[in-house]
Amino acid sequence: MTNFLFSIITVTKNNLSGLQKTKDSIELQTFENYEWIIIDGNSNDGTKDFLETTKSYYITELDSGIYNAMNKGIDRANGQYLLFLNAGDALENKNTLFEIQQRIQNQNYDFIYGDSVESNKENLFFKRSRPHFKITDGMFTHHQAMIYNREILKNIKYNEDYKIAADYDLTWRVIEKSTNFLYLPFPVCIFEAGGVSQQQVLKGRTEQFKIRNAHNVSLLKNSFIFLMQTLAYLLRKIFPKLYWLLKRH
Repeated sequence: MTNFLFSIITVTKNNLSGLQKTKDSIELQTFENYEWIIIDGNSNDGTKDFLETTKSYYITELDSGIYNAMNKGIDRANGQYLLFLNAGDALENKNTLFEIQQRIQNQNYDFIYGDSVESNKENLFFKRSRPHFKITDGMFTHHQAMIYNREILKNIKYNEDYKIAADYDLTWRVIEKSTNFLYLPFPVCIFEAGGVSQQQVLKGRTEQFKIRNAHNVSLLKNSFIFLMQTLAYLLRKIFPKLYWLLKRH
């Protein structure tokens, strides 16, 4: 039985300062029909004591990785829609959930997504989403700006064989099973840069290549997409101002 409109799932391990930031964002929300689920990987940095101060359902135990923790969150969610907001990430403003609810009204969407803001601790950069049907080209918006209908996830989980790009794989499979989409023309999240996907770029791109191959994307097209992703990465590293200018459009 669905008790909440939203289930916000946060996975964390030894990131107390990031979890505090996420807590502040969630507990400031003006729309309160949500639950917050925290899956902690047995942290030893004070997180366990901090969890007791949160308005959340939480578990703290060893896991086999970030996607194993996310799957635990899916299993415990009661909301109609699931949003994954990792420790350090935040909702864009205090009215974000309210604004999303206003767009949903009484509709039953399979998949909802919006724009995002990326933070590098010094600056904030707006990042416009591409259309969801561009999934072949890679993640079209940050994972934290995607909202999944819990019914769709009943038989879909993160493939834990992928260590970096399981969110890409899951999102592709969700889109394949979805018919009712909603694009939100505003930022949903503030994504904290510097996570594992940005630390291990080549591994993530290689996993995405394997995922596209599993979806029968031709070798020629797959290789071209891999090349374009590599060029985009180099553009971001060498000419960051130009990169972010292009991402706004």
